[in-house]
Amino acid sequence: MKKFIDYDESLTILSNIEFKVKNKEKSFLTNSLGKIVAEDIIANDNSPILPTSGMDGYAIRFEDQEKEFIEIIDKNPAGTVIESEVTNGTTIKTFTGSLMPKGSDTLIPIENVEVKDNKIYITQKVAKGFAVRAIGENYKQGEVLIKKGTLIGFAEIGVLASLNISQIYVYSAPIVSIASTGSEILDIGEEQTNNSQIRSSNHFTIEALAKKAGAKTIQMGTVKDDMDSITEMMTNALEHSDIVVTTGGVSKGDYDFVQDVVKDRLKAEVLFHGVKVKPGGPILIAKKENKLIVSLPGFAYSSTVCAIIYLLPMIYKFMGTKRELPIVKARIDRDFPLLMKKTIFTACNVKYIEGEYKIDFDGKKQGTSAILTNMLENPALLIQKEDSQDIKANDLVDIILLNELK
Repeated sequence: MKKFIDYDESLTILSNIEFKVKNKEKSFLTNSLGKIVAEDIIANDNSPILPTSGMDGYAIRFEDQEKEFIEIIDKNPAGTVIESEVTNGTTIKTFTGSLMPKGSDTLIPIENVEVKDNKIYITQKVAKGFAVRAIGENYKQGEVLIKKGTLIGFAEIGVLASLNISQIYVYSAPIVSIASTGSEILDIGEEQTNNSQIRSSNHFTIEALAKKAGAKTIQMGTVKDDMDSITEMMTNALEHSDIVVTTGGVSKGDYDFVQDVVKDRLKAEVLFHGVKVKPGGPILIAKKENKLIVSLPGFAYSSTVCAIIYLLPMIYKFMGTKRELPIVKARIDRDFPLLMKKTIFTACNVKYIEGEYKIDFDGKKQGTSAILTNMLENPALLIQKEDSQDIKANDLVDIILLNELK
């Protein structure tokens, strides 16, 4: 197997992964926000079912605007059905949301008339059909309103409620197990006994990303660097989850056991191990039956970037949505040469100014791939493809909007 592959090749490999048939579950409307619709939602009627008033005013026949006055014969509150009909020279006061009275075809707004002695005198004419909502204006019977695979947002909630749907079939969220490996790392609350120990944040950062993407998570904590401990953790995680994410142990060091467990003990199908990206070159992704293993580097910035560009798209794919990473064009404030033949992801600051995104690097620290603080405040990732040219100041570049991740 080719050891280090191009970034685009790694994306092609992942795009060809087919997960098992996704499970469906019923969800109450009030609990369905952020979930993925598992079936087409089809209108069961027209909306509105009859011509309806779009504002407060007087229902008339269009041609009666030529008369000196029109006589008011009734009121038509919303939610009622009246027997009165509009005929030659008569009008019915009609309110927003009311059915248009029989015989009428136009609504004169209240501000366009003067009322005297139970008659209206039109001060400003309107076009035929003004302020009348036609049958099916909102949607027509049989129309597909929400397509299968749609992420449920506020608008979807509103439409479902208007259809009197209280429960809906959604795709079950994938279960993602997360663990950090390394004998030098400490979990929250563990006591530090020597200066070589470091506090792990990776499993919490990645759990937060997975949850934000809509996955359910199992927190496996930290695992020491030995084959048996890692094997036990990964076997347990594979039994209870759809995607297993680890950080650390994927390089070629004497104590990098994750890759050995994945390849030799679990006998998983390695899709690739090593991508020409910075940060995160030694990333390993494998399949074990219908389960996915995503093994990330141990440095905090590296593991986070790789989780964004690899784990999140896999969660989206598993959930059956066409959601993608929020990649947009932005204007860069300085020259930015390509330093190596890799696809490079660099933390930057982003602002939306005068109709476009603009990025700078003020306050961003230079150093190793451990500097997670570079992702604070208004962060983005500048993408430099390995076959791209040096970037010049004021060029438009591709960035991932980190605060827009879902």
